[in-house]
Amino acid sequence: MCSPQEFGMNAWSARMLTRSRSRGPGAGPRRCGEEPEPLRRGEAAAERRKSHSSMKHQRKARRLCVAYEGSDSEKGEGAEPLKVPVWEPQDWQQQLANIRAMRSKKDAPVDHLGVEHCYDSSAPPKVRRYQVLLSLMLSSQTKDQVTAGAMQRLRAQGLTVDSILQTDDATLGKLIYPVGFWRSKVKYIKQTSAILQQRYGGDIPASVAELVALPGVGPKMAHLAMAVAWGTVSGIAVDTHVHRIANRLRWTKKATKSPEETRAALEEWLPRELWHEINGLLVGFGQQTCLPVHPRCQGCLNQALCPASQGF
Repeated sequence: MCSPQEFGMNAWSARMLTRSRSRGPGAGPRRCGEEPEPLRRGEAAAERRKSHSSMKHQRKARRLCVAYEGSDSEKGEGAEPLKVPVWEPQDWQQQLANIRAMRSKKDAPVDHLGVEHCYDSSAPPKVRRYQVLLSLMLSSQTKDQVTAGAMQRLRAQGLTVDSILQTDDATLGKLIYPVGFWRSKVKYIKQTSAILQQRYGGDIPASVAELVALPGVGPKMAHLAMAVAWGTVSGIAVDTHVHRIANRLRWTKKATKSPEETRAALEEWLPRELWHEINGLLVGFGQQTCLPVHPRCQGCLNQALCPASQGF
């Protein structure tokens, strides 16, 4: 038999056990002053594994965040993307300055007989542009003196799209002779003039792509036409002089085999603000000093800087 005190204690213990079982693992929060209930051995082990796994996951997450986040200095508002170094020739700035000094008198044939001096400055703008294009077509494989003479004879007959279309091939041939490949140029001039009249109202196109699509017009002519006729620098005009000198000075990363290849190589590194002067500068230099055969290296300011000078 239990005493009343023992019976009361047993009843209280039974109520506490029932309350503990009724709370279960998902029971709500304990009331104030209630002691935490001890976990059984299996529950304690599971709880430790769960806590350890959660902490391990958090540590991994923190490490990933740190690995991919940039520092404050890297994410600064003034930060600029890394620039890839651009190749440029050795001593090119000094070489260019020397060529400018040697060309300071502006007394080469291109300086007073070039395309800028072959058109009628008093003619309407559309006619001036046409004359610019025609002089460029005549200049291919032809010295400036010969081109200028042919342009003078054509202008004396009234040089417009209509006048050229009304001139028979034999007469046109006599007027432009002895420019290089004059027979082919008669055909190209007639075809191009007809296209300009039909598609452009007697004017010339205002883009390189449309200009090179015309019969007898190449890239060098197109870029010069854009510069002289339209006042737009669309690219570097490269002829045989520019092509030769650029390779002699090693202004191309590797040797080039054509003027168009040279143009692309120069435009990769030469500052755009210099493009407009390169053609006239180097053409005159090639006419007076850096000749195709027997260049005058002894009088050239670039003799010590020119890689090709030792070979002459």
